[in-house]
Amino acid sequence: MLWAVGLLVAGLACARMGAGAHSPDALWHIVHEQCVAHAAAGPCEETDTHAGYAVLKDRVGIGQYLLIPTQRITGMEDPAITRGDAPDYFAYAWRQTVRVNYRLSRSLPAEDMSLAINSVYGRSQNQLHIHVDCIRPEVRAALRQAAARLGPDWAALPLHGHAYRARLVSTPDLSGVRPFALLARDMADPAREMGRHTLVIAGIRQADGRPGFVILDDQVDLVHGDRASGEELQDHTCQVRSRP
Repeated sequence: MLWAVGLLVAGLACARMGAGAHSPDALWHIVHEQCVAHAAAGPCEETDTHAGYAVLKDRVGIGQYLLIPTQRITGMEDPAITRGDAPDYFAYAWRQTVRVNYRLSRSLPAEDMSLAINSVYGRSQNQLHIHVDCIRPEVRAALRQAAARLGPDWAALPLHGHAYRARLVSTPDLSGVRPFALLARDMADPAREMGRHTLVIAGIRQADGRPGFVILDDQVDLVHGDRASGEELQDHTCQVRSRP
């Protein structure tokens, strides 16, 4: 099916390049017109319309995957993501870290994995997509160093030159955590504010040895060049593979 392969390559190229030069709806067309309409033969490795998501291998990176809603949802600013009946997108996305590991030379622990969704200002596609990939080694190190002082409340944690804040979630998986709603609860006007935020989630080993997650949030500061693109904390070359 050459037309499908061609559209996939072109569409993913659009997803990784500036929205000004390419269609910001490329991902939506791939998921809606190929993955949903032709699930068996489409480019997505998994399409679950009942749960409401599709999984697509990004052409950038060794193991990077994208988890994308099968419904039209633009991104962080879309009110559908904080509704009580919204699919548990981050929980579904975390399960895809298994796929990332399949593509690596050796399997990595949860502390080396991450999820990221960019703000309106930090993305090129107008269809919600969560990046699933390895975390930068220096970010992993910073999270380990900060682990003892992190708790259920937000705390400042500058990363990659930007003013991130972090909170710890003591749970072995992300089912029911719902980071979108968690972030929105702190906002006076989520409908106006959410689109200016990015979310990143990383696995962590807590001080007592139990697994958990760090939720990271940053918001747009265009004056200082911060477009709130949490994907910056990920490493699409997975250098953590070669570091102890």
